[in-house]
Amino acid sequence: MNLLIKNGLINDNNESYNADILIEDGKIKEIGIKLNNENNYEVIDASERLVLPGGVDVHTHMDLDLGKYRAVDDFYTGTVAAVFGGTTTIVDHIAFGPNGCSLHHKIDEYHKLADGKAVIDYSFHGVIQHVDENILNEMNELVDEGIQSFKIYMTYNNMLNDEEILRVLVKAKETGAVIAVHAENNGAIQYLRKYYGDNGKTEPIYHAVTRPDSTEAEAINRMIYLSEIAGYPHLYFVHVSTKKGLNEITAARKRGVKNIYCETCTQYLTLTEENYKKENYEGLKYIMAPPLRKHEDVEALWKGIEKNEVDVIATDHCPFFFKQKLDGKTDFRLAPGGAPGVEERMEIILTEGIKRGISVNRLVEKLSANPAKIFGLYPKKGTIQIGADADIIIMKKGNKIIEQKNRHGRSDYTAYEGFEVDYVVETTVQRGRILVSGCKLTADEGTGEFIKRKCKKGKED
Repeated sequence: MNLLIKNGLINDNNESYNADILIEDGKIKEIGIKLNNENNYEVIDASERLVLPGGVDVHTHMDLDLGKYRAVDDFYTGTVAAVFGGTTTIVDHIAFGPNGCSLHHKIDEYHKLADGKAVIDYSFHGVIQHVDENILNEMNELVDEGIQSFKIYMTYNNMLNDEEILRVLVKAKETGAVIAVHAENNGAIQYLRKYYGDNGKTEPIYHAVTRPDSTEAEAINRMIYLSEIAGYPHLYFVHVSTKKGLNEITAARKRGVKNIYCETCTQYLTLTEENYKKENYEGLKYIMAPPLRKHEDVEALWKGIEKNEVDVIATDHCPFFFKQKLDGKTDFRLAPGGAPGVEERMEIILTEGIKRGISVNRLVEKLSANPAKIFGLYPKKGTIQIGADADIIIMKKGNKIIEQKNRHGRSDYTAYEGFEVDYVVETTVQRGRILVSGCKLTADEGTGEFIKRKCKKGKED
């Protein structure tokens, strides 16, 4: 837990500079030029390397139980994949519980799933699948227990209606909690899935056809107006995938809407719906919601990152085996939705972003600082500054081809097979402990800790 990182180029979300980092008792104690190693701490020479704050991925689905299917990464294998990819903290979106269950029910279960398994630090988003006074009171209780965010859905079986959503938003305004929302118009999607299915249009490409960009944009627009009625609580849109959806958010900000945040994911910045047309059922690997989009959406999201309209880049990591995906070979609607991605995020986004002329600092802001700030982890996480947790990654410039054989999660495929990255994670440190060094895992199972998060009550952007 005591360490000296020397000679690296530190890239925080605000600036880049050459300096050494002295770490004591898991915290960053000093940052400076040619720091002395008076106590003979272990030294990492980061010459000609990028030194970045550990990645913060606030959208993962470890050990997600969907009933018929269960995500194949648990909190050990999933966080091992994360740490090899330079992510040192996750906030996991948990599964639905039984009908009518309390908010604590699944949180308590997830503590059991993660405790003793995770190799990196973690927290959970609560999930709200019905609304009554008991649920609203539990929101207060969980906030006091360090759960400062809750997810709601506008589609799927446990979706909330507009009245329920408004009640949740009003409570969030009172508590300062963040409401993360999966925004898609359920009615339109159900109509289209039945229409195309009844007409024999069940190939993977119809997954994209039946969830068009308008279904995302309409739901985002509706949520924004509900948030205005509730007095602008903290509202966070997960996995924004379309130009239309992003336009709704930017238009709202321009007219004065406060406290809205936009997340996109690696897949929506790199892949398109053309992947659904791959032969030998390979297109099923990309069944996820929302679906992959068009090239113009990819470009719009990158422009949104450049213009600071997109706040966070996450993954929606939810891996399955290809054989499970093949349940949809006669009908895409039967394939489980989700794909792996927690390991690829940092290397791919830095590679693609820098190619596009976006600064390392802007990218670090989206990958580490902003997710930590929005979800109550900052400045403990997401930054390189004195007093912060010593969560640090060291990256070298060099070429690597992403292949399934060099991945570390349990899924038997990567959505980014053959993707060439220019920046490679070499060393990952959390709270002063070296977790990965020279492509070798040095972390023990269960070294990760649950992190209590704080609300931003009363604050606005």
